[in-house]
Amino acid sequence: MIWPAGKLGRKNDRCINDAGWRNISRELKRGELTPGPYGPGRVSPLFVIILLVGEKVKGWYNLGMPELPEVETIRRGLKGCILNKKVKGVEVECEKSFIGEKEEIIGAKIVETSRKGKALIINLDNGKSILIHLRMTGQLIYVDEQTRFAGGHPNENFVAELPNKQTRVVIDFSTAKLFFNDQRKFGFMKVMKTDEVNEDKFIASLGKEPWEMGDDEFYEKLQRHARAPIKAVILDQKVIAGLGNIYADEALFRVGIHPSRLAGEVSREESGELLMAARAVMEKSIEAGGSTLQNYVKADGTRGDYLEKFAQVFHREGQKCFKCGAEIVKIRVAGRGTHICPRCQK
Repeated sequence: MIWPAGKLGRKNDRCINDAGWRNISRELKRGELTPGPYGPGRVSPLFVIILLVGEKVKGWYNLGMPELPEVETIRRGLKGCILNKKVKGVEVECEKSFIGEKEEIIGAKIVETSRKGKALIINLDNGKSILIHLRMTGQLIYVDEQTRFAGGHPNENFVAELPNKQTRVVIDFSTAKLFFNDQRKFGFMKVMKTDEVNEDKFIASLGKEPWEMGDDEFYEKLQRHARAPIKAVILDQKVIAGLGNIYADEALFRVGIHPSRLAGEVSREESGELLMAARAVMEKSIEAGGSTLQNYVKADGTRGDYLEKFAQVFHREGQKCFKCGAEIVKIRVAGRGTHICPRCQK
């Protein structure tokens, strides 16, 4: 049986990464694999669902917690669906997933969608906002008669009939609905005053995004964590907001810094180059529509293709470095899978 990468199966089961996904697609089309129950040559029906409807359903099929470019892509796609729509009603299926009074947003019109780090913010015309964090398994699925836009953790909910047992909140727009699904219930929607969003404990804890931070400020932050590995430091959302595992690896490779090097050993010049690299890789990914660890489809039906077209090291273990020809290897730094060129990064 074939499962998504990281999913536990039986002995000798085949788990796949991004390259394997494309192989599965080809094998299915050639008839070498068959959807069905557990057994040799069988593939999980969920894979077939995603492959078949990927061109028709607007969504994001990316395993793991979304990174800033993916959240920004969701924000832009969601904006095209819900802007200027009036909230007719709110159904809360799980109190843990909805913080605040739903009555405060009923009757209000959506005027803006914004983002802070990996958090989404929906602003209303009555001075209220909805703060959304998807966490590990959160999903936002917009459905009307002609459109289905899905963003977040990938599973059959992207194409299933909703609401279902994983639906935590439903926002009704009269002619459309926005479903907040969350299998593990780690994510949340929170109603609050728009002018108090930046004071929220979660938002206030975030550092500045790469575009908001100057070279000197970034260098000083690194020095405050001088004894920690540089990758651990830049993954800390209190130090710099929005950088996740993919873009940390890519930025460090661009400037030739080994992820396990102590932050205090990074020079002022290198820190400036690292900040610039972080901006560059994330901007390029946003332009591409996000990363494609599996099969990501943007709101306009085209695919995100950052990893496929631009990634230098992430998920390229065993392949040659584009700069020097050495083999890309995967190691662990700060408890995270980390991709490096052992020759280019010191």
